[in-house]
Amino acid sequence: MRTIDLRGRALGAAELRAVLPRAEVDIEVATQRVAPILARVRTEGASALADYAEQFDGVRPASLRVPPEALTAALDGLAADVRVALTESIRRARLGHEAQLPTPRTTEFGPGARVHQRWVPVQRVGLYAPGGLAPLPSSVVMNVVAAQVAGVASLALASPPQKDHDGLPDPTILAACALLGVDEVYAVGGAQAIGMFAYGVRSERPEDSCEAVDVVTGPGNIYVAAAKRAVLGVVGIDAEAGTTEIAVLADSGADPRFVAADLISQAEHDPAAASLLVTDSPVLAAAVAEEIETRAAAAKHSARIRTALSGPQSGVVLVDDVDHGIEVVNAYAAEHLEIQTADAAADAERIRNAGAIFVGPYSPVPLGDYIAGSNHVLPTGGTARYASGLGVQVYLKSVQVIDYDEAGLKEVTDDLIALAAAEDLPAHGEAARVRRGD
Repeated sequence: MRTIDLRGRALGAAELRAVLPRAEVDIEVATQRVAPILARVRTEGASALADYAEQFDGVRPASLRVPPEALTAALDGLAADVRVALTESIRRARLGHEAQLPTPRTTEFGPGARVHQRWVPVQRVGLYAPGGLAPLPSSVVMNVVAAQVAGVASLALASPPQKDHDGLPDPTILAACALLGVDEVYAVGGAQAIGMFAYGVRSERPEDSCEAVDVVTGPGNIYVAAAKRAVLGVVGIDAEAGTTEIAVLADSGADPRFVAADLISQAEHDPAAASLLVTDSPVLAAAVAEEIETRAAAAKHSARIRTALSGPQSGVVLVDDVDHGIEVVNAYAAEHLEIQTADAAADAERIRNAGAIFVGPYSPVPLGDYIAGSNHVLPTGGTARYASGLGVQVYLKSVQVIDYDEAGLKEVTDDLIALAAAEDLPAHGEAARVRRGD
């Protein structure tokens, strides 16, 4: 991992973002690349999806929609320990997401003057679960549970077809769908899946048709993120959850084994994954480097890990002290941010920009990936400065219900008329005046 020495340098947030490691792939470039894919899916539908499956996944599925018997078979064949773990992950995720549900409120402004704040789930959602280098049944849990808790009536899920599984998505992904009661599943991956959800697909064969959705959510690579950005406005989306990233803010008291293991854990996702260590301790940085060398060499996905850690998106950032480090990580706005400092809880309170914050040495990012009860679909690429992770709010709409009676309206009619006149919209005032009988 390369080292960036920021000690003694007073940089603003924008200047920090310019010097901190980031992936070289630009989402604007990716957006240009997915544009023709989305356009073809919109105009050609099922045939385009089948062609792209053959081109990108090496297999042409027998149908876009996964047959019900395949979902049943996947769940029947699921290893007992994985089923137990998924069940517990689902249980914790439900508890965590139920705590996010907003409470309907009614505000009384006076006699006969009320505004009700309602929260209404969208009708239909399209959920994406990656299935490339590492199929992620955990992403099925994160997407589906949040949507179910929000009260969404119609859920569809897409995951790439797998050549080794006769054109079906990974069996563990299918098993997770079955465990959650999701029976509308499509063997479609990448940007083309996002297009299918956004535009809908009509075919003479029902198994090659998919109704358009209202909201699309789920993680994926840079091209999935770019496709979601491109269809925003046609549908709603969650945050642009692209290739994973981790930042660790650590001082001299951090355990280098823990830090190294956590940086590696995210690097094994993808050669483009980003791992960043921010520390005021060169001694810790050196110890972490030694640990990484040993652990990466022994890891199953060693080549992938080494590529990610040595890429331009990863590195070690040396800072003056923890205060300086907090400035740096707030500028970086990591998807996952670990705080491994002497006063981790207090330091975590000072973080403004992060998709999720993991406090202390015993809250590693993989806990959030699987079973913490939080959601692992989080904003990447610095978008955590203004975006939130996936939660029930993504699937809910705020609806204001205005309920005034005659007396309530009369009390504010003069004020309404005055404001309408100030904006040179007298008909607005007349709509209230006529009710008063003037």
